Amino acid sequence: MSAFLLNPQLAADTTPVGDLALCRVLLMNNHHFPWLILVPMREGLCELFDLNPTDYQTAMQEVRDTAQKFAAITGADKMNIAALGNMVPQLHIHIIARYAGDSTWPNPVWGAGVKPEAYAPDALALMLEKTIQSLALK
Repeated sequence: MSAFLLNPQLAADTTPVGDLALCRVLLMNNHHFPWLILVPMREGLCELFDLNPTDYQTAMQEVRDTAQKFAAITGADKMNIAALGNMVPQLHIHIIARYAGDSTWPNPVWGAGVKPEAYAPDALALMLEKTIQSLALK
């Protein structure tokens, strides 16, 4: 089995948060939307159905648990969860905290004309700390 490698685009756009049993947790570096990405640490996956049945169940449980905990720490009105992969083929699942009245509400965050802006260093550190504590990561 080959070693897990993160897609370079995902690595460039995110900050690592930590690893769950199956998925690597990443924070999208865009302060407009609290946004996590879970990437199953298996090589060669593009679609959810590429996961073997056991890994699929684990991934879905990790997505569910992560979204629930992320909703609690962000106070989101709605959690958007999607596995699109149109731009980055490596299987990854977006978990985006949305708020009624945010800059693209109720439309999707993609293609809405809102330019991504990085977190300020202090805000990034706080979001990482809260997320790591919430997900009980090391």
